[in-house]
Amino acid sequence: MEVLRRSSVFAAEVMEVFDRSPTDKELVSQAKALCRDYINSRLIQAGVSWSKPEYNTPVPGGKLAEVSTILLRLGDELEYIRPNVYRNIARQLNISLHSESVVSDAFLAVAAQIFTAGITWGKVVSLYAVAAGLAVDCVRHAQPAMVHTIVDCLGEFVRKTLVTWLKRRGGWADITKCVVNTDPSLRSHWLVAAVCSFGHFLKAIFFVLLPER
Repeated sequence: MEVLRRSSVFAAEVMEVFDRSPTDKELVSQAKALCRDYINSRLIQAGVSWSKPEYNTPVPGGKLAEVSTILLRLGDELEYIRPNVYRNIARQLNISLHSESVVSDAFLAVAAQIFTAGITWGKVVSLYAVAAGLAVDCVRHAQPAMVHTIVDCLGEFVRKTLVTWLKRRGGWADITKCVVNTDPSLRSHWLVAAVCSFGHFLKAIFFVLLPER
């Protein structure tokens, strides 16, 4: 069962753009590569039984690999603060995982709500944690093909909502500043804010996704 695909040529191209100002398309490609890596990490962490994936992964030792490592590190902290928030996403949203449109609509609705009050790296980490949590649910419920849907949806959301913000910061590498000379208590503060905002709108999203009566 192939869940994710690998392309060494693609990975190399994604790496090269860190040496110059990335284009919108490149930022989206990087976002999806990071998402695949994040999801794969969480599937392994969850001990989900599935065939070993072939996927676009950051090249070891490269800048995108560093970004991926930091994204996962911040995700670990975020999920540690509220371990139940980013698990059983489908059950919390009360959605079926058998419909691509339902999964897409639910993920995009959650993504939009996360960034309603602005964009921060804490919220970006939260977005990836939601994507990974939902992906774990899909694989556990024998819907591994939905992982592609989630990755594509995240990429589309980044294209429409986050690209301009990312370009102002020079790209994905800006997230590395979150763990350089940063007081852990301060970092935890903005991570808590991301968790709290996600927790508050879960109920709101539930009502948004209810079928019309």
